[in-house]
Amino acid sequence: MTGDAVKAKNGSMVAYDGQMAFKKLSGGGEGIRGMVTRRITGEQMTVMEVRGQGTCWFADRASEINLVSLQGDKLYVESSNLLATDAGLRTGTSFTGLRGASQGNGLFTTTVEGHGQAAIMSDGPAVVLRVSPQYPLIVDPGAYIAHQGNVRQSFQSGVTFRTFLGEGGGEAFQIRFEGDGLVYVQPSERNTIAGDV
Repeated sequence: MTGDAVKAKNGSMVAYDGQMAFKKLSGGGEGIRGMVTRRITGEQMTVMEVRGQGTCWFADRASEINLVSLQGDKLYVESSNLLATDAGLRTGTSFTGLRGASQGNGLFTTTVEGHGQAAIMSDGPAVVLRVSPQYPLIVDPGAYIAHQGNVRQSFQSGVTFRTFLGEGGGEAFQIRFEGDGLVYVQPSERNTIAGDV
């Protein structure tokens, strides 16, 4: 950093050189509106602002870190998978409906928008999958990390008669993405409510 700042998950700094100042913030959106939104949605994360001259390294539980460049667009990311953003990027919350409930993360997810970079974490190297109008994408809720672009998502059940006979594939619910954009998935599954059905 050269006098600029980043916002990062609280406690994720593992080392730095130069002169750095750390200030605790709260995630889910800026200002009074963000505070109210966090209370209502429960989409809450503890964030710190790091400002200074030098290099600062961040990490969390040995997760893989993936940099996503935003050019005025919006990134939808699970708050547990967001490590850091350029300070100029705006954060907020967005309604996800049943998708979030199926993941056990609640009905809302974190949004990051503007110009700059966001660092997202994954359990193993993230896989970036393209969604196009001709090729919709189906994702396991436990592997989903984030998405961006002009993408619509819907929740679909994989429960069939075979599931009740014990012959199903074990994927009770999926997220269907349609439109044009990117979906980030991790090569492992977190425990989800949908995975227990």
